[in-house]
Amino acid sequence: MWRDCAAAIPLPYDERLGVHEQNEGFTRHAVWDFAGTAPERYPLLLHFPYFDLYRKQVVKQADLVLAMHLCGEAFTPEQKARNFAYYEALTVRDSSLSSCTQAVLAAEVGQLDLAYAYLGEAALMDLRDLEHNTRDGVHMASLAGAWIALVAGFGGMRAEGGRIRFAPRLPSGITRLTFRVRYRGRLLRIDVTPDGTTYRLLHGKPLTLSHHGEEFTLGAQPQARRNAPAPFPDLRVRQPPGRAPAPRRPGDLSRDVTGPDEQAQEL
Repeated sequence: MWRDCAAAIPLPYDERLGVHEQNEGFTRHAVWDFAGTAPERYPLLLHFPYFDLYRKQVVKQADLVLAMHLCGEAFTPEQKARNFAYYEALTVRDSSLSSCTQAVLAAEVGQLDLAYAYLGEAALMDLRDLEHNTRDGVHMASLAGAWIALVAGFGGMRAEGGRIRFAPRLPSGITRLTFRVRYRGRLLRIDVTPDGTTYRLLHGKPLTLSHHGEEFTLGAQPQARRNAPAPFPDLRVRQPPGRAPAPRRPGDLSRDVTGPDEQAQEL
C-alpha cells in the first residue's frame, strides 16, 4: 500500500526553469519582497500571515534541499546544482533546522566555503545565541545537525540501497576531518585531508565502499587510501538580502567550539 501511495505522488517540475517545485505551482508565485523586508521583521512567520507567505516564493527552511539529501538518487547532479542555487536565493532560514541541511547540499554541489559557514551556524546556534532564544532551551536538532553537516556534508556519506558511500571534500578552513561510523555490524574510521582520504575497517566482516563513485572492498586489506577528487566547476549562488550566513575564516570554528586550535584539528 505504501509503495502504491509513493508511486502516485507527483513530483512537480518546472521545465522552463529546469528546477523541481517545492509544491505544485510554486515557481509561478511572485517572489517575496526581500529588499523591502526590514531585519526586525524576521522570522517572517511572526510578522506576516501565512496567507501572504504561502502565495509567494519564500522558503522558511530547506525543504526541497532536504529531499535531495535524503532521496539523493532521485535527482541527477545537474538537477541538484540547479535546485540548490534556485532555492538558496529564496530560503530565509527562519528555522534552526535549516543550516545543517544547506551545509550538506552546499558541500555536495561544490560550495565548500558556504557549507563551512552553514556548519558554523549549526554548531554555534546556542553558543552565540544566534536565534536569540537559547534562554528557552538548547537547539538539540541543530547541534545534531552539526554532526550531519560534517559527516554527510564534508564526508559525503550516504547509505542508500544497501550500500554506504562517501564523497569527501574539505573547505579551506578545515585541515582534517576524522570520524567513525558503525554500519551493519562493521566499525569504520574515515580520515579526510586535503590530499585524500584513508578508510579503515576497525571491526567486522569485509565491506564494499564507494569513494566518489569508485568501489573498493575493505577486508583482507583493512585500510585503503584514495585521492582527493578534482574540483567542481564554479556555481554561482546567492541568499536573500541580509540572510546570508556569517562567513568563516580558517580556524574560527575550531576556536569557537573547542578552544586551542591544536585540540580541534581532528573534529
